[in-house]
Amino acid sequence: MKKIISLTLVFLFIVSCSTVPITGRKRINIVSDAQILPASFAQYEGFLKENKISTNAKMTNEIQTVGLNISRAVDKFMRANGMESEANSYRWEFNLIEDNNVNAWCMPGGKVVFYTGILPICANTDGIAAVMGHEVAHAFAKHGQERMTSAYGQQLGGIAVAIGTNKKDPKTRALWNTIYGIGSTVGMLAYSRTHETEADRLGMVFMIMAGYKPEEAINVWIRMSQRATSGQAPPEFLSTHPSNQTRIKNLKAYLPTAVAYAKKFNAQ
Repeated sequence: MKKIISLTLVFLFIVSCSTVPITGRKRINIVSDAQILPASFAQYEGFLKENKISTNAKMTNEIQTVGLNISRAVDKFMRANGMESEANSYRWEFNLIEDNNVNAWCMPGGKVVFYTGILPICANTDGIAAVMGHEVAHAFAKHGQERMTSAYGQQLGGIAVAIGTNKKDPKTRALWNTIYGIGSTVGMLAYSRTHETEADRLGMVFMIMAGYKPEEAINVWIRMSQRATSGQAPPEFLSTHPSNQTRIKNLKAYLPTAVAYAKKFNAQ
Protein backbone atom coordinates (compact mmCIF):
# COMPACT_ATOMS: atom_id res chain seq x y z
CA MET A 1 0.00 0.00 0.00
CA LYS A 2 2.77 2.42 0.93
CA LYS A 3 4.52 1.61 -2.35
CA ILE A 4 1.36 2.37 -4.32
CA ILE A 5 0.91 5.69 -2.51
CA SER A 6 4.55 6.62 -3.13
CA LEU A 7 4.31 5.78 -6.83
CA THR A 8 1.07 7.75 -7.09
CA LEU A 9 2.68 10.82 -5.52
CA VAL A 10 5.69 10.54 -7.82
CA PHE A 11 3.38 10.36 -10.83
CA LEU A 12 1.37 13.35 -9.63
CA PHE A 13 4.53 15.39 -9.07
CA ILE A 14 5.79 14.57 -12.57
CA VAL A 15 2.57 15.50 -14.35
CA SER A 16 2.00 18.55 -12.13
CA CYS A 17 5.28 20.32 -12.86
CA SER A 18 4.87 23.77 -14.41
CA THR A 19 6.71 27.07 -14.78
CA VAL A 20 5.99 30.37 -13.04
CA PRO A 21 5.44 33.05 -15.71
CA ILE A 22 8.01 35.88 -15.82
CA THR A 23 10.50 34.30 -13.37
CA GLY A 24 10.65 30.92 -15.12
CA ARG A 25 10.96 28.98 -11.86
CA LYS A 26 9.85 25.34 -12.00
CA ARG A 27 7.13 24.44 -9.51
CA ILE A 28 5.12 21.38 -8.51
CA ASN A 29 1.44 21.77 -7.74
CA ILE A 30 -1.14 19.01 -7.47
CA VAL A 31 -3.87 21.23 -5.99
CA SER A 32 -6.32 22.51 -8.61
CA ASP A 33 -8.15 25.83 -8.53
CA ALA A 34 -11.44 23.93 -8.49
CA GLN A 35 -10.35 22.32 -5.23
CA ILE A 36 -8.86 25.29 -3.44
CA LEU A 37 -10.77 28.41 -4.50
CA PRO A 38 -14.21 27.65 -2.96
CA ALA A 39 -12.55 26.94 0.37
CA SER A 40 -10.36 30.03 0.03
CA PHE A 41 -13.33 32.31 -0.62
CA ALA A 42 -15.28 30.83 2.29
CA GLN A 43 -12.32 31.20 4.63
CA TYR A 44 -11.86 34.83 3.59
CA GLU A 45 -15.54 35.57 4.22
CA GLY A 46 -15.27 34.01 7.65
CA PHE A 47 -12.18 36.08 8.46
CA LEU A 48 -13.97 39.33 7.57
CA LYS A 49 -16.90 38.43 9.82
CA GLU A 50 -14.58 37.82 12.75
CA ASN A 51 -12.35 40.87 12.37
CA LYS A 52 -13.00 44.60 12.40
CA ILE A 53 -13.09 46.16 8.95
CA SER A 54 -11.64 49.68 9.02
CA THR A 55 -14.05 52.61 8.95
CA ASN A 56 -11.35 54.89 7.52
CA ALA A 57 -12.99 55.57 4.17
CA LYS A 58 -9.99 57.41 2.72
CA MET A 59 -7.46 54.68 3.42
CA THR A 60 -9.88 51.92 2.46
CA ASN A 61 -10.52 53.61 -0.85
CA GLU A 62 -6.77 53.93 -1.48
CA ILE A 63 -6.17 50.25 -0.70
CA GLN A 64 -9.00 49.24 -3.02
CA THR A 65 -7.96 51.59 -5.82
CA VAL A 66 -4.37 50.35 -5.77
CA GLY A 67 -5.58 46.77 -5.58
CA LEU A 68 -7.84 47.20 -8.58
CA ASN A 69 -5.09 48.83 -10.62
CA ILE A 70 -2.60 46.07 -9.93
CA SER A 71 -5.15 43.27 -10.36
CA ARG A 72 -6.13 44.73 -13.74
CA ALA A 73 -2.49 44.74 -14.80
CA VAL A 74 -2.15 41.10 -13.73
CA ASP A 75 -5.40 40.21 -15.49
CA LYS A 76 -4.17 41.87 -18.68
CA PHE A 77 -0.91 39.93 -18.49
CA MET A 78 -2.67 36.61 -17.97
CA ARG A 79 -5.06 37.14 -20.87
CA ALA A 80 -2.19 38.15 -23.13
CA ASN A 81 -0.31 34.97 -22.26
CA GLY A 82 -2.90 32.27 -22.76
CA MET A 83 -4.10 32.21 -19.15
CA GLU A 84 -7.73 33.25 -19.78
CA SER A 85 -9.27 30.43 -17.73
CA GLU A 86 -7.03 31.25 -14.79
CA ALA A 87 -7.80 34.97 -15.08
CA ASN A 88 -11.53 34.21 -15.01
CA SER A 89 -11.16 32.24 -11.79
CA TYR A 90 -9.98 35.21 -9.72
CA ARG A 91 -12.47 37.05 -7.50
CA TRP A 92 -10.47 40.11 -6.54
CA GLU A 93 -11.36 41.76 -3.24
CA PHE A 94 -9.42 44.21 -1.08
CA ASN A 95 -10.16 45.02 2.55
CA LEU A 96 -8.47 47.05 5.28
CA ILE A 97 -8.64 45.50 8.75
CA GLU A 98 -8.33 47.48 11.98
CA ASP A 99 -5.33 45.75 13.52
CA ASN A 100 -1.95 47.04 14.74
CA ASN A 101 -0.01 44.05 13.44
CA VAL A 102 2.32 44.76 10.51
CA ASN A 103 0.50 42.45 8.14
CA ALA A 104 -0.95 41.96 4.69
CA TRP A 105 -1.82 38.81 2.76
CA CYS A 106 -3.54 37.49 -0.34
CA MET A 107 -5.33 34.15 -0.44
CA PRO A 108 -5.71 32.02 -3.58
CA GLY A 109 -8.15 33.60 -6.01
CA GLY A 110 -7.25 37.20 -5.18
CA LYS A 111 -8.66 37.80 -1.71
CA VAL A 112 -6.47 40.51 -0.13
CA VAL A 113 -6.28 41.94 3.38
CA PHE A 114 -4.18 44.87 4.61
CA TYR A 115 -3.88 45.54 8.33
CA THR A 116 -3.81 49.16 9.47
CA GLY A 117 -0.53 48.39 11.23
CA ILE A 118 1.33 48.14 7.95
CA LEU A 119 0.24 51.54 6.63
CA PRO A 120 3.10 53.48 8.30
CA ILE A 121 5.54 51.12 6.57
CA CYS A 122 3.79 51.69 3.25
CA ALA A 123 3.92 55.45 3.93
CA ASN A 124 2.43 56.47 0.56
CA THR A 125 0.45 55.23 -2.43
CA ASP A 126 3.48 53.71 -4.15
CA GLY A 127 4.39 51.93 -0.91
CA ILE A 128 0.90 50.46 -0.78
CA ALA A 129 1.38 49.37 -4.40
CA ALA A 130 4.67 47.68 -3.48
CA VAL A 131 3.06 45.62 -0.73
CA MET A 132 -0.03 44.98 -2.86
CA GLY A 133 2.07 43.82 -5.80
CA HIS A 134 4.00 41.47 -3.54
CA GLU A 135 0.86 39.94 -2.05
CA VAL A 136 -0.90 39.60 -5.39
CA ALA A 137 2.25 37.94 -6.72
CA HIS A 138 1.89 35.18 -4.13
CA ALA A 139 -1.55 34.36 -5.55
CA PHE A 140 -0.41 34.76 -9.16
CA ALA A 141 2.51 32.34 -8.68
CA LYS A 142 0.28 29.92 -6.73
CA HIS A 143 2.61 29.85 -3.75
CA GLY A 144 -0.27 28.85 -1.50
CA GLN A 145 -1.06 25.87 -3.70
CA GLU A 146 2.59 24.86 -3.54
CA ARG A 147 2.42 24.94 0.25
CA MET A 148 -0.73 22.83 0.07
CA THR A 149 1.07 20.40 -2.24
CA SER A 150 3.96 20.15 0.19
CA ALA A 151 1.60 19.56 3.09
CA TYR A 152 -0.31 17.03 1.01
CA GLY A 153 2.88 15.11 0.47
CA GLN A 154 3.43 15.00 4.22
CA GLN A 155 -0.10 14.31 5.35
CA LEU A 156 -1.48 12.50 2.28
CA GLY A 157 -5.27 12.61 2.28
CA GLY A 158 -5.68 15.06 5.15
CA ILE A 159 -5.21 18.12 2.97
CA ALA A 160 -7.48 16.79 0.26
CA VAL A 161 -10.28 16.42 2.78
CA ALA A 162 -9.76 19.95 4.10
CA ILE A 163 -9.75 21.69 0.73
CA GLY A 164 -12.72 19.67 -0.41
CA THR A 165 -15.06 21.21 2.15
CA ASN A 166 -16.20 24.71 3.06
CA LYS A 167 -17.14 23.73 6.61
CA LYS A 168 -15.50 26.01 9.12
CA ASP A 169 -14.69 23.38 11.71
CA PRO A 170 -11.69 24.05 14.02
CA LYS A 171 -9.41 21.57 12.26
CA THR A 172 -10.02 23.06 8.83
CA ARG A 173 -9.59 26.59 10.19
CA ALA A 174 -6.32 25.65 11.88
CA LEU A 175 -5.05 24.04 8.67
CA TRP A 176 -5.70 27.14 6.59
CA ASN A 177 -4.23 29.43 9.22
CA THR A 178 -1.09 27.32 9.34
CA ILE A 179 -0.60 27.09 5.59
CA TYR A 180 -1.52 30.67 4.68
CA GLY A 181 -0.58 32.44 7.89
CA ILE A 182 -3.79 34.41 8.30
CA GLY A 183 -3.92 34.44 12.09
CA SER A 184 -3.96 37.79 13.86
CA THR A 185 -0.26 37.69 14.70
CA VAL A 186 1.06 36.03 11.53
CA GLY A 187 0.07 37.01 8.06
CA MET A 188 2.27 38.91 5.72
CA LEU A 189 4.75 36.80 3.81
CA ALA A 190 4.11 33.44 5.43
CA TYR A 191 6.10 31.63 2.78
CA SER A 192 9.56 30.25 2.07
CA ARG A 193 12.56 32.39 1.15
CA THR A 194 12.26 31.21 -2.45
CA HIS A 195 8.63 32.31 -2.60
CA GLU A 196 9.41 35.60 -0.90
CA THR A 197 12.15 36.50 -3.36
CA GLU A 198 9.92 35.54 -6.27
CA ALA A 199 7.00 37.59 -4.91
CA ASP A 200 9.32 40.58 -4.43
CA ARG A 201 10.36 40.38 -8.10
CA LEU A 202 6.91 39.70 -9.53
CA GLY A 203 5.39 42.38 -7.32
CA MET A 204 7.85 44.94 -8.62
CA VAL A 205 6.97 44.05 -12.22
CA PHE A 206 3.24 44.26 -11.51
CA MET A 207 3.42 47.63 -9.76
CA ILE A 208 5.33 49.06 -12.74
CA MET A 209 2.74 47.63 -15.15
CA ALA A 210 0.08 49.40 -13.07
CA GLY A 211 1.90 52.73 -13.24
CA TYR A 212 3.53 52.93 -9.81
CA LYS A 213 7.11 53.81 -8.89
CA PRO A 214 9.12 50.61 -8.32
CA GLU A 215 11.77 52.32 -6.19
CA GLU A 216 9.21 52.41 -3.42
CA ALA A 217 9.39 48.62 -3.13
CA ILE A 218 12.97 49.13 -1.98
CA ASN A 219 11.97 51.95 0.35
CA VAL A 220 9.31 49.79 2.01
CA TRP A 221 12.00 47.39 3.17
CA ILE A 222 14.26 50.26 4.21
CA ARG A 223 11.46 51.52 6.44
CA MET A 224 10.88 47.99 7.71
CA SER A 225 14.57 47.79 8.57
CA GLN A 226 14.44 51.13 10.38
CA ARG A 227 11.46 49.93 12.38
CA ALA A 228 13.36 46.82 13.42
CA THR A 229 16.40 48.81 14.56
CA SER A 230 14.42 51.48 16.41
CA GLY A 231 13.82 49.22 19.38
CA GLN A 232 10.46 47.88 18.20
CA ALA A 233 10.04 44.15 18.02
CA PRO A 234 10.18 42.99 14.40
CA PRO A 235 7.10 41.32 12.92
CA GLU A 236 7.02 37.59 13.55
CA PHE A 237 7.27 36.68 9.88
CA LEU A 238 10.72 38.28 9.54
CA SER A 239 12.36 35.48 11.50
CA THR A 240 11.78 32.93 8.75
CA HIS A 241 12.33 35.04 5.64
CA PRO A 242 15.10 36.93 3.85
CA SER A 243 16.55 39.72 5.95
CA ASN A 244 15.59 43.30 5.21
CA GLN A 245 19.07 44.03 3.88
CA THR A 246 18.97 41.00 1.59
CA ARG A 247 15.63 42.06 0.17
CA ILE A 248 16.84 45.62 -0.36
CA LYS A 249 19.94 44.36 -2.16
CA ASN A 250 17.97 41.92 -4.32
CA LEU A 251 15.33 44.47 -5.27
CA LYS A 252 17.93 47.06 -6.24
CA ALA A 253 19.62 44.48 -8.45
CA TYR A 254 16.34 43.40 -10.03
CA LEU A 255 14.97 46.91 -10.64
CA PRO A 256 16.40 47.36 -14.20
CA THR A 257 15.08 43.94 -15.23
CA ALA A 258 11.63 44.67 -13.80
CA VAL A 259 11.45 48.06 -15.53
CA ALA A 260 12.51 46.60 -18.88
CA TYR A 261 10.04 43.71 -18.65
CA ALA A 262 7.09 45.89 -17.63
CA LYS A 263 7.79 48.53 -20.27
CA LYS A 264 8.06 45.87 -22.97
CA PHE A 265 4.74 44.37 -21.95
CA ASN A 266 2.94 47.70 -21.66
CA ALA A 267 4.18 48.66 -25.11
CA GLN A 268 2.49 45.66 -26.72
